[in-house]
Amino acid sequence: MDDRLLFRPGGAGGLLLAAAGLPAFFKRKRAFTRGPGDAPAARCRAWLALARAGVLCAALAGAVGAGIAQAEPSHAYALWGQPKYPAGFAHFDYANPAAPKGGELRLVSNLRSSTFDKYNPFTLRGSAPAYLQAMLFESLLTGALDETSTGYGLLAESVDVAADRLSATFRIRAQARFHNGKPVLAEDVRHSFETLISAQAAPGYATLLEKVARAEVLDARTVRFHFKSPDRELPLVVGGLPIFSRDWGLGANGQRKPFDQIITDTPIGSGPYRIGPVVFGRDITYVRDPDYWGRELAVNAGAHNFERITIRIYKDATARLEALKAGEFDLMQFHSAGDWARRVKGRRFDSGELVKAEFEHRNPTGFQSYFLNLRRPHLQDVRVRRALALAMDYEWMNRRLFYGSYRRVRGLFGNTQCAAEGLPSAAELALLEPWRGQIPPEAFGPMPEPPRTDHSEHGLRENLRQARELLAQAGWTLQGGTLRNAQGQPLVLEVMDSNEASIRTVAPWQRNLQKLGIELRFRVVDFALMLQRMDAFDYDITSLNIQGTHNPGQEYAQLFGSFAADQNGSANYSGLKSPAVDALIARMVQAETQADYQTACRALERVVTAESIMVPAWYASNFRVVYNARRLAFQAPMPPYVQVLENWAMAYWWHRR
Repeated sequence: MDDRLLFRPGGAGGLLLAAAGLPAFFKRKRAFTRGPGDAPAARCRAWLALARAGVLCAALAGAVGAGIAQAEPSHAYALWGQPKYPAGFAHFDYANPAAPKGGELRLVSNLRSSTFDKYNPFTLRGSAPAYLQAMLFESLLTGALDETSTGYGLLAESVDVAADRLSATFRIRAQARFHNGKPVLAEDVRHSFETLISAQAAPGYATLLEKVARAEVLDARTVRFHFKSPDRELPLVVGGLPIFSRDWGLGANGQRKPFDQIITDTPIGSGPYRIGPVVFGRDITYVRDPDYWGRELAVNAGAHNFERITIRIYKDATARLEALKAGEFDLMQFHSAGDWARRVKGRRFDSGELVKAEFEHRNPTGFQSYFLNLRRPHLQDVRVRRALALAMDYEWMNRRLFYGSYRRVRGLFGNTQCAAEGLPSAAELALLEPWRGQIPPEAFGPMPEPPRTDHSEHGLRENLRQARELLAQAGWTLQGGTLRNAQGQPLVLEVMDSNEASIRTVAPWQRNLQKLGIELRFRVVDFALMLQRMDAFDYDITSLNIQGTHNPGQEYAQLFGSFAADQNGSANYSGLKSPAVDALIARMVQAETQADYQTACRALERVVTAESIMVPAWYASNFRVVYNARRLAFQAPMPPYVQVLENWAMAYWWHRR
């Protein structure tokens, strides 16, 4: 399946293209992708401004305050409890500080676009080369791939978060240098912030940073960000902003171009690589900077080992696969279960030169799903929505279409400490009880699970029988093979998608719904029109992939909040309006202890799942990769929270000598 565009809260109109985003560490919050399709969220890896951090680390024993405010400057900032790595640590556990330097890594472009036409990855128009941002730009903080709630100093030698959480102060390292040899100064940080929130940058940055009031320069190497309200995540958000020189786009006359007119000007970042040989629009090589300022930092120990990293662009997936088999590049991730099962073979595989590998990760599952639009009269009855879910035979699809490669999505927070399990705890019930009678009773029982068809020999038949009973209770009767309501209206629904190939996963659902007398149509629309219809909520059903997070926050009000349901362009694609959900999101955001936070998350997950506003799809728990074992080496195992496998390879693999 093809790569899909990713969405952020604020609706399709506020989407970020592959040209916008932050370093890989900050890809911790969920994003919206077109889906479900064959390939789950892992296939979408455009650089997004997903700057909220993730995993909930174990809190300090006996700590009563979550995200205890720092009283003095520190080498790191942890969302909860203590950083895993103390001050003065030598290297991340998964890094090999003895890894040899040199050699070349040859990759295939991960962009949806088949070309690139600019070097500025922070503007909306056009396409920048794959991985350019990770290679050339750095941020004040960086993260570890074995924890996701902590930022460690990169450009910054220290971070100091105010006790009232209304500001964060960063002290920039004296040795930090841009590629033009000039020091990285507080004015550059302020310039980067103000540029990214301007109308000339991709619009997602302004959304991302809407709670940041301003950046203040205290002295040449000290910058303070002021926040509009207390928010324990904001130090990680601002700490993850890409920093670029004020000289970028500066003309010979001393005048700076408007940011959206900085197109092919060579970027002036501070990262470990520079742009090397380029066949503009096709191939690009990043060359390790011999004068890179940060090579001795602990956060960089064992990293940036390749002398050259070349990115090649091929016209389509078939061309990429054949080029891989021919030895033209060294590593390729597979997002199609069919290709992985049937087409990854040949002489170089038989000889051991090319190796098939599956790398297990512990990333959140997200909730790739078919969203049901409750604004449509036919979908306002929860019994109808549950009947639709009962007609999806996921087990058959996974077996016959996906070669058993995927697992079923079961809620909002799968594979995180926020996931609800079993019966509600006493603390969860305390949050749910005030809403008894206003939320589905299923929220008070065991965590609802998606319907299964493998529980018995006649699983699908039994599920369809339950679906018929629910539809009858909702007032729908079968008349001449067509399901109709009391007004004689047929139950006809439409799945909107921009990808014709998605019919492959919709067709089995169509056939099962037809047995119930429901007509499910599949409509392919132009991508631009699809975005317009999504902004106007003009659809019955659409498929979305909401990438998961270990640390949900206020953005869930955009996804499920009542205020967003009637707000065109919002991310409340289901149209859910629930005072209970609104209250639980508020409790989640305002929680002062980790325990209270997790309780609110779990109660929220129970209510949203019980409302049956989505038909859950599937996710992959691993990365499927082919690599050249004669050219590449790495330290196993893969760190658990790798979001983009290619980033791990570029940073921590090395050339085999």
